[in-house]
Amino acid sequence: MALSKERKQQVIAQYEKWLTESEAVVLTEYIGLNMPQIDELRAKIREAGGEFHVVKNTLVKRAFESAKLEAPDEYFVNSSAIGVAFEDPPGVAKAIKDFGKDHEFVQIKGGFMDGVHMSADEIKALAELPPLPVVRGQLLGVISAPASKLVRTLAEPGRSLAQVVKSRADSAPAAA
Repeated sequence: MALSKERKQQVIAQYEKWLTESEAVVLTEYIGLNMPQIDELRAKIREAGGEFHVVKNTLVKRAFESAKLEAPDEYFVNSSAIGVAFEDPPGVAKAIKDFGKDHEFVQIKGGFMDGVHMSADEIKALAELPPLPVVRGQLLGVISAPASKLVRTLAEPGRSLAQVVKSRADSAPAAA
């Protein structure tokens, strides 16, 4: 069924909204997936803070042009879908990459992160980054390590003095 011109404009506007509001976009090819498999992939991407949408090549190409994102023409051949990361780009890329391991039908074409073009290999490298909560924990550890060392250093003389007094007290009754 053909889309009316008005409906096409609405679809392009929706695509452009996804492109401009997201932190990253991963373009994929999904030839051979059935609806239950697509729904499974959508659920995994939703868990990572993103969305997965099957798109019409001609309309999404226009949306990319409107959003001033220069994507190669080979991104818009065969069946196309986009993974849109609103919160955790590595999480969305990882969900797509991991799903592609089990379903050879899913192929990463490339993508964009913060308006910068990324090849399929760069998207796969992005997928190897640890999840956002892990990165936050690592950062917190790096930030709090100097403070913890300072507290231990300041507490050490008092602890040492307490040990000397305790050992002196323990040995005093024995001597008496």
